Amino acid sequence: MPEGHSVHRIAAQFRRHFVGKRVSVTSPQGRFGDCALLDGHTVTDPYAVGKHLFVTVDSGDALHVHLGIYGAWDFAGAVELDDTAASAGGRGTVVGAHEDSLASIGAPRRTRLRMGESEQGGVSPVDFPPPPIGQVRARILADDVVADLRGPTVCEVLAPSGVARVRSVLGPDPLVDKKGGDRFVERCRATATPIGRALMNQKIIAGIGNVYRAEMLFRARLSPFAVTKTLPEETLRELWRDWVLLLGIGVKTGQMMTMDGLTPGQKRAALANREDRHWVYRRAGEPCRVCATPIVMEMMEARKLYFCPQCQGVSE
Repeated sequence: MPEGHSVHRIAAQFRRHFVGKRVSVTSPQGRFGDCALLDGHTVTDPYAVGKHLFVTVDSGDALHVHLGIYGAWDFAGAVELDDTAASAGGRGTVVGAHEDSLASIGAPRRTRLRMGESEQGGVSPVDFPPPPIGQVRARILADDVVADLRGPTVCEVLAPSGVARVRSVLGPDPLVDKKGGDRFVERCRATATPIGRALMNQKIIAGIGNVYRAEMLFRARLSPFAVTKTLPEETLRELWRDWVLLLGIGVKTGQMMTMDGLTPGQKRAALANREDRHWVYRRAGEPCRVCATPIVMEMMEARKLYFCPQCQGVSE
């Protein structure tokens, strides 16, 4: 499932390319009938909160999208690449070595060439707009750029009251809530649940998924089974500060880079290969990079949880 940094990058693409433009909104797949409520309006304010994307138009209504496990946005046309994507030749993708694509953001697609990647994020004016590829739930088309949405868990139009209702139940997001650390501590203290579960609870903290959960707990040398209510306040605040740091890196680079203290060569390897970029995630049975104890994988609420029993003080 795409984590918070990816959704913030999607929001940035909408801000960069759609704000102030009148758009055509259609549903090539035919499963998003409310698209007519947005059609012909001007995009005013795209933003993300955790894993939720909101694209507001001049009527006050907003497109609300949660990508879930299978959702993804593809952009084509006059799509600008940032420095990170340009350094990768504009060919970054969530599949394989790179995750930094600005032409295709979301869940992996292994069975097709994603829109725009063969043209380094764009298509020629003669071919614009490109035809919809596959099952496109929603297409947002401006005069020079298009965004196609596939496979979301949620795709709906909300009035301002509906947006407020969705946002009211979400935990703090560092890029939205500048005092989010206080809210995070309060919500952790209000429940007696394992911290490994709490970090995945979007009502407690927004945007963290399986990768960041495992990596943040290892970086804190914290057992995923430690109960939130019993943790020192400073431990909780340090987790928040680390999320602020890692989310910023993810938004800037497009990659979930969670290892620090790397040599230049190690950093190049990590940027090129996700297997060299994490401390514990997807390393079950491999030696811990710090103490050489085999990394353990257990299930927590049907999600895979990775940790080092030695470094993180997990009792047998």
